[in-house]
Amino acid sequence: MPLIVQKFGGTSVANPEKILKAARRAIRAQQEGNQVVMVVSAMGHSTDELIDLARQITDKPPAREMDMLLSTGEQVSVALVAMAIHSLGHKAVSMTGAQIGIKTDTTHGKARIKSIETARMKKVLDAGNIILAAGFQGIDEDFNLTTLGRGGSDTTAVALAAVLRADACEIYTDVDGVYTTDPRVVPEARRVSRISYDEMLELASLGAGVMHSRSIEFGKKFDVPIHVRSSFTDQPGTMIVAEPERPDQPVSGAAITKDEARISVQGVPDVPGTSLEIFSRIAAKNISVDMIVQNVGESGKADISFTVPQLDFDAALEAVQEAAKLVGATDVSSDSNVAKVSVVGLGMARQTGVAEKMFRALADAGINIQMITTSEIKISVLVDRDQSQQALRIVHQAFALEKVPTTPIKPLERHTSATDAAAVAERLQNISMEGLTIDDISLDPTQARVSISGVPNTPGIAAKVFEEIAAAGIFVDMIVQSHPSTGGSAVLSFTVPQKQLTQSVAAAQKIAKALHCKAVTSSPIIAKLSVSGVGLRTHTGVAIRMFRALAEAGINLDLINTSEVRVNVVVDGLQGEKGMKQLQAAFADVMR
Repeated sequence: MPLIVQKFGGTSVANPEKILKAARRAIRAQQEGNQVVMVVSAMGHSTDELIDLARQITDKPPAREMDMLLSTGEQVSVALVAMAIHSLGHKAVSMTGAQIGIKTDTTHGKARIKSIETARMKKVLDAGNIILAAGFQGIDEDFNLTTLGRGGSDTTAVALAAVLRADACEIYTDVDGVYTTDPRVVPEARRVSRISYDEMLELASLGAGVMHSRSIEFGKKFDVPIHVRSSFTDQPGTMIVAEPERPDQPVSGAAITKDEARISVQGVPDVPGTSLEIFSRIAAKNISVDMIVQNVGESGKADISFTVPQLDFDAALEAVQEAAKLVGATDVSSDSNVAKVSVVGLGMARQTGVAEKMFRALADAGINIQMITTSEIKISVLVDRDQSQQALRIVHQAFALEKVPTTPIKPLERHTSATDAAAVAERLQNISMEGLTIDDISLDPTQARVSISGVPNTPGIAAKVFEEIAAAGIFVDMIVQSHPSTGGSAVLSFTVPQKQLTQSVAAAQKIAKALHCKAVTSSPIIAKLSVSGVGLRTHTGVAIRMFRALAEAGINLDLINTSEVRVNVVVDGLQGEKGMKQLQAAFADVMR
């Protein structure tokens, strides 16, 4: 019998009327021939009320007792929804995370799921019951209640769908799907019928933050189709699956991350291990780093810039200042008034012209780009926060994301669990469900690097550079623009096929002369090393493990850029094979 997991957020069960409506939706799914597991969040703002209650008692409540307190919100919800289903003449059983058998680690407030038992759930379902599963919670090996942190109910739902091999996981929320960008900022944003796991991971804030990254990581790792739908209408919503809506289009969405702060370490000795020293000190403070940009060094010195959540800015800056003294950096600068604007699409890996279109649109609006980093499916730029909403609207319009597709969308193949259930079950027995999983470690020895130093810190520079490069018919892979140094100029580097290096250098020299840049340098043989997988966003030590492995082998990093699903570095081409072996050994324990 088909099985569906349905998740209802707090706004969807905020009062008795909405609880009854959610109950009817679950009953309807069961009457259509499905077994149903409902995952329910705490009612409305009850979690916030519990937190406020604790703070009225003490400023520093113990983490264990906070989990005991907060887990009650979901227990209230599941009991009430089960009562509603009974009142409507159907069978239901409410279960806490502990009763289900959701085993987690011991990190109170943001526990990770290690395993989930299925025997009791299957027995209850086979008896004709709808299961009401309390979201957001589990139990550790010492039988302490734990909570999963932000997005915990989404994570519970997709995790249950994974272990039960559900045919679909329906996420009911107060929006009717995933949009091409946040419709609160860009009203003309369009709801998409389908988006890929990787695109959704890269655009964690897409569609007004409709889902948290952890749940998407689960979906990708265990091939769970996720259906985002409205609790209040019968709109078809959006499917999050492996294939995007329009694989022929280079960009599928745009996003903005406002609460960012930028830190730059300038004049870093261009030797192995400096990146490791800086980022390991940040990681020691449990601070996640988002956008990392390291550019090629000049005169034995390099610049490293990165962004952190604004709330962590002061702590990160303190850690960086300590590291800068140790490595002998010349200066540390920062800015807490920046934002990241990104475009994402699986199709951009196969098409040219995406970067220059984005850069030109921003240049025409007079918006200055402070940093650039790219991955195979994402281009991110750092801009002043005051200009970020305008920048988002501009790039959304530049790629015509508001337009409904005119070409037919390939139908989504129905998900079937029978063919892969055994393979998934075996994987679930051998790995921690929320553990880091590396899909691929790759070496690309076919590229060359071009760098332009002394790039003026004015709007339109990146657009002019890459329009010139595009006019020469050159395919660009990585783009890294460091933050301008104290002197006001930046270094802009990019990688191209080795066979196009000569014409790339010529094009770069032409534009550098026109823009009064300092110099154009190049390297004919480089090695691009990449680590990609599931969990890079929520497991913050991936880049550090990568930097450590290469530093221990005495391999220096020329370029760094990062995304939600991949970390790329460029090293000397002669050290590529050695670097590849180091990374394979470093990640052997988490390779898929």
